[in-house]
This record gives sequence, structure tokens and C-alpha cells, in this order.
Amino acid sequence: MDLADDARKAEIAEYQAIYEEAGYQVLLTNTEIDKKVVLDVIAGKIAVIAGQSGVGKSTLLNTLNPNLDIETGVISFVLGRGKHTTRHVELMTIGDGFIADTPGFSSIEMDELTTENLQFCFPEIDRRRGECKFRGCVHENEPKCAVKTAVENGEIAAFRYKHYIQILTEVKNKKERY
Repeated sequence: MDLADDARKAEIAEYQAIYEEAGYQVLLTNTEIDKKVVLDVIAGKIAVIAGQSGVGKSTLLNTLNPNLDIETGVISFVLGRGKHTTRHVELMTIGDGFIADTPGFSSIEMDELTTENLQFCFPEIDRRRGECKFRGCVHENEPKCAVKTAVENGEIAAFRYKHYIQILTEVKNKKERY
């Protein structure tokens, strides 16, 4: 947020509304992060900061507790991604909770996902699964699918459904590893 212009901030606010409607709590940060909001969310809990390299995980922790002085790097604009600055997982006390800072990643493994349980990872899809005509609907090609209807009606964001279908395709095409 600290690098976003007004147009980008408006776009981010639209995404925030979509994710909150889906059921996620979204905390937007900028250079004047409301530390109290984040500290209240993690109070009495163990949290994990995870995400791609260069998204600001360690910077966020330094903002919450400047005494941490965690090494941070700059984003490579040539490569368009962050550099792996954090190299190990470390659990730190932040306020009344604990946060694990983790190394960034460039891809994720989805070994545990199946075509049947993927829908549970998308709250807005999960809420509508019982409305589909066919039991076992995976919301791809089945007729009278409540999820596809919700997408057509703008009740589920098209980009979220597109991501669901992309992951569904990856899950269907994953190869067994031994």
C-alpha cells in the first residue's frame, strides 16, 4: 500500500471487498500501519507470515516490533520478484502473541488437495455447493451448477472462480510422486 497511487488503492479496496465478502479478514497496511489492529488479531495466538518472496513479510514484522531488526531486501525490478532474504523459520514474540517469519516461496505444492475438497478452500464456493443439482459437483462442466450461476450473476467474483478452475486443473493433472 505504501507504493500504491490513488487508482491502485481504489483497485485494492475492490479486492478487499471481494475477499471480505468471501469471509476473509483483510488487513491493509501502509507506512502508517495500525499496529494495534494487527496486534489484536494475533493476541494469544501463534500466527505464520507466509507469502511470495519480496511481499514484505519481514518488513511487516519490523514495523510491528522495530527491535527485531530483521534483514530485508529490495525487489528486483529486472526479475519482477523479491530476493530470498529470510532463510529460516523463526518464531518471535510480537505483542501478546507469536509470529513465525518464513522464507518466501515462488510456488506451492498441493499434494493434499483433491477435486472433491478444493471447493472447501474457497468459502464463497463452499457456501453454494449444496445448491447444485448434482451431488459431487466440482463446479466445472456440470449442468445446473449453483456456483457457475453465482459467477454469472456476479455473486462470486469471476477472478476467484478462474483461480478455482486453474487450481482444479492443476489438481486433476498432478502426477503421483513416489
